[in-house]
Amino acid sequence: MLIKETAKSAWRSLASNRMRTLLTMLGMIIGTAAVVAVLGIGEGARSSVEGRIRSLGANLLMVRPGSASASGVRSGTVKTLTEGDAEALKALDGVAAVAPERSGSAQLRYMASNLNASVTGITPAYLEVRSLSMGSGVPFSELDEQQRSRVVILGANVARQLYPGVSPLGTRLQINGNAFRVVGVLAEKGSGMGSPDDGVFVPLSTHRSVLFGQDHLSTISLQLASEDRSEVVIAQLEQLLRLRHRLRPDQPSDFEVRSQAEMLATMGQITSTFTTLLGSVAAVSLIVGGIGIMNIMLVSVRERTREIGVRMAVGARRRDILRQFLVEAVVVSLAGGIAGVGLGYGAAVLLSRFGDWATIVPPYAVGLALGVSVLIGITFGVGPARRAARLDPVEALRFE
Repeated sequence: MLIKETAKSAWRSLASNRMRTLLTMLGMIIGTAAVVAVLGIGEGARSSVEGRIRSLGANLLMVRPGSASASGVRSGTVKTLTEGDAEALKALDGVAAVAPERSGSAQLRYMASNLNASVTGITPAYLEVRSLSMGSGVPFSELDEQQRSRVVILGANVARQLYPGVSPLGTRLQINGNAFRVVGVLAEKGSGMGSPDDGVFVPLSTHRSVLFGQDHLSTISLQLASEDRSEVVIAQLEQLLRLRHRLRPDQPSDFEVRSQAEMLATMGQITSTFTTLLGSVAAVSLIVGGIGIMNIMLVSVRERTREIGVRMAVGARRRDILRQFLVEAVVVSLAGGIAGVGLGYGAAVLLSRFGDWATIVPPYAVGLALGVSVLIGITFGVGPARRAARLDPVEALRFE
């Protein structure tokens, strides 16, 4: 029998008992849908994390105080970076801008509203380096930094909580009991760890002299002129800071440098690991579906024993019988896989549209799901097919 004729015969046989065929396909449908949906969620999470990291700034390097231990936990003193270090880094070749910052937490008050939020001291270059923009108002100027002006820029969430329904521009905001004039509100960046929406920003000099009195920096952010020079700039940066901090060759660095590319790679590995783990769990459903296919095919072989004997009596070879039952198993599995892909894609779209979760179903997920469906059909269908092909024609004809 030709493959085309075998497929038609297999489909007619399956269509003759639609309910049993549908129940047989159910395991494959659920398994394939779960795999496609999980891969879509994982790809969406990876894309979302990548977008968050890229939104921190273009070609970004971040220098933080303290050394990284073997386990990845920063250790040592946290007072190792100074404004002098930031000024020195501006002279490095390949550095477009440098933005030192100090961090702290303070109580904010406006009339009857109170809020505890992070207060970050920044320079005018900070907004450019971190790719932030003003939603309203104006950014800080160099004059504000020089005069230690008591001005503040609010994150979008802070502005909404302290000034519900009204503009905060020009108002007086109390920060740890000190009056600051609100000059601007940042454009909303989106939720996430360290989101600027949840903080307020004051000039770096004001942060030190008026609010917290700390001389050390919490972070130095650098914007590179070109991402291609990242490794060269990092090497020069480490050499310069080690020299300024008078560290001996055998001493570890008292700072750590993180690049945007490194953060992207790390988060990509994490999301890929979780996606693989969840996909493996979902793939168990495919194995269960394959066992269901094998069970039904064994029942089908027994029910059609006399039919097999008739086919052999009129000239069908053993390989024809083998091919027919194997094709039936693959058709059931593939049909279930196609239906599962549609169901999984629909679930991913609905989750993205009505839930607060971005999902992206990659093309490889569809190909992988269908390929695995065919493989499951072959793997779990070959046993029943071989059993059918090995039947004795005489005994098959006498079977009742």
